Amino acid sequence: MPDEGAARSDKDPFAVFRPRRGRAVAITAGVIAVVLFTTVGALMPLANWHPPDRIFFAAIGWALAVLFWRYATIRAIPTRDGLTVRNLVLTRSLVWPQVVGISFEGDPWVRLDLDDGDTLSVMAIQRADGDFGRAEAGRLAALVHALGTARDVET
Repeated sequence: MPDEGAARSDKDPFAVFRPRRGRAVAITAGVIAVVLFTTVGALMPLANWHPPDRIFFAAIGWALAVLFWRYATIRAIPTRDGLTVRNLVLTRSLVWPQVVGISFEGDPWVRLDLDDGDTLSVMAIQRADGDFGRAEAGRLAALVHALGTARDVET
């Protein structure tokens, strides 16, 4: 069976970059956290745990779910004008000429070298995704070379 995500990105170079394995793990872990912490909070013996304690315990699961949700929404959105990178904490928009280099060698995710000397990690393209991650890094490198000023690419 052909790989749907790879086939989609072959047809559309501007398809959104998203991690696969990390996204699946984050969604699964978020659901497990909510179910586990809420269930345990509800089933705690009434003699030892008062309602505020139980609610706080369940809230820990929901807080973890929010963190996992944020990880699941990591992405990089390419357009003809530039790239918007949404990582775990920050979102940054770039125009293509700002990107002067791209590397993936030895890093857990793609790293962009910017014209101001700064670097930007693109957590949406992860080494943990194996061949898919390498293909996505190649697609991003092609976009950078076609629309920007990148000099070096290490994938």
